[in-house]
Amino acid sequence: MPLPAEAVSTYILAKDGNRPFLMRQAFSEDIALEMVVKTDAISFPSTATGLSAVEDILVRRFGVEYENIYTFCLSQPSETDRARFQCHWLVGMSARVTGQPLRVGCGRYDWHFNEDGKVVRLVITIEVMKVLSGAELDGVMRWLSSLPYPWCSPAQALTSFPAQQDLSEVEAYLKQAQ
Repeated sequence: MPLPAEAVSTYILAKDGNRPFLMRQAFSEDIALEMVVKTDAISFPSTATGLSAVEDILVRRFGVEYENIYTFCLSQPSETDRARFQCHWLVGMSARVTGQPLRVGCGRYDWHFNEDGKVVRLVITIEVMKVLSGAELDGVMRWLSSLPYPWCSPAQALTSFPAQQDLSEVEAYLKQAQ
């Protein structure tokens, strides 16, 4: 039986690495996905049900559009989080076709697990998503690739945070998530 931390890290590896087959290790066949998008900088369907549909949205289509994907959970589940785990997240990625634009965002995951440790419901809230020019790619990717992956505290993310005005909302979100 996978632990919540294993299910979450397997999902991140599946999504960031464009490995849909891994989703079967982390998610139940009847997974329910809800997306709460509070920005116009990115779009997703608001709901999806079933493993195939969720794989398609979160891995296949995402992997067609984006590369250089780094997703971080900003806290880890404890022993008491076997049924439900909420955490803030941070993500950075670039457009696959041209390398730009670059996106950096943050929000919250709300994970629900069954007795087998698989995810049965996932609510992904996108609070902030900033779009940057491709000229920022090297600096942002150097920062993201230096962070502990996939578990990173807000304090760790802020330690080497890039000095860019365009990312001030992301920085503010990370500060309040501490």
